[in-house]
This record gives sequence, structure tokens and C-alpha cells, in this order.
Amino acid sequence: MIDLQPPLRRATATDAPALADFINYAGEGMPLHIWTQMATGGQDPWAIGRTRMAVRADAGKCFVVDEGAGAVAALIGYVTPLDPEVIAADEEPMFVPLIELENLAPSTWYVNVLAAYPENRGKGLGARLLALAEEIARGLDVTAMSIIVASGNTGARRLYERTGYVETARRPVVKGDWDCDSDEWVLLVKRL
Repeated sequence: MIDLQPPLRRATATDAPALADFINYAGEGMPLHIWTQMATGGQDPWAIGRTRMAVRADAGKCFVVDEGAGAVAALIGYVTPLDPEVIAADEEPMFVPLIELENLAPSTWYVNVLAAYPENRGKGLGARLLALAEEIARGLDVTAMSIIVASGNTGARRLYERTGYVETARRPVVKGDWDCDSDEWVLLVKRL
């Protein structure tokens, strides 16, 4: 069991609005694009994202930095399966390169989301959350970490490399009608 000391804590469903922001930052706007496609009958795409993130928070796999006024940064992750995920013929094309990269890092603790509000970046919160991710991984006897970053997200990539992550593979971003500044997804791995 991880002993979380403030300002670290497990996220709750009340953090869903912030978690939706964080997953959208980490996903380069792809989550909002997907939620918009899911919205029907005038439904608010952000409401879809908040609902989905409330469910994830209730599962206990989300961690936040809360300095007293609510979540300002978040970490979401999980252990990747040993066996590669079979990519279905009807899989959303945007997801295929991400699944391919995740399949290249079996049995690692995958950092799915690591993000902070813009005004809270550059304060060491990302490094603190990465250290928490490694503590979680070690507690699960996982021997490596993995993360996928967009090629245009140079700030995040610098953080990952500074903390020991190494590029192991790339795949092109499939954009369709999604507006994204990056051209590639980059898989980074760190041995523990």
C-alpha cells in the first residue's frame, strides 16, 4: 500500500472536471475530439469526459497533487499486459499507433496521463508524480516504466528523459479530422 503524503492523494469523483482537463492536455486534445464525436443531441463533450473520468477516479487508479484548493496535477497509469493487445479491424484508426506502441512495452507500469494545469508547470510536480509512479511499480514488482509522448511536446519529453526514460519506438500520428501539431507518437521506457 502506498503511503500518500499531502499534497499527494488519490483522486475522487469530485476531481472529474480537473481529470478531464488533465487527460485532454496529456492527449494533445484527442480526448475532447473523441468526446465530441460521442456527443449526441446537443450533449456537452466535456460532460462526457467528466463522467468517464469520475468512473476512473472511483476505480482508485488516479492520483492528484492538491495543495488545498483542488487538483492541480494528475497521474493515471496501469500495468500493461504481457500479451499484446489484438488490434481489431474496426479499431478507431487514431488509436492504432498508440496500441502498437503500448504493445511494445509489455508488463511495464504505463504512465497513461501525467499533466498539470499550465500555471502549475515547471514546479517539479511532474517529477514528483513520476517518482510516485515508480514507487507504485516497484510495489507491484514491475521492472520497467513506459510512457507515450507526442513528438511536439518537447517540455514533457525533456522531463521524461531527465528522469531516465529512453526512446524505444515511434509511430505516426493518425489525425483524421483531429487538429494536432505533432506528427509522431514516441514510446519512452525506463528500467527500474
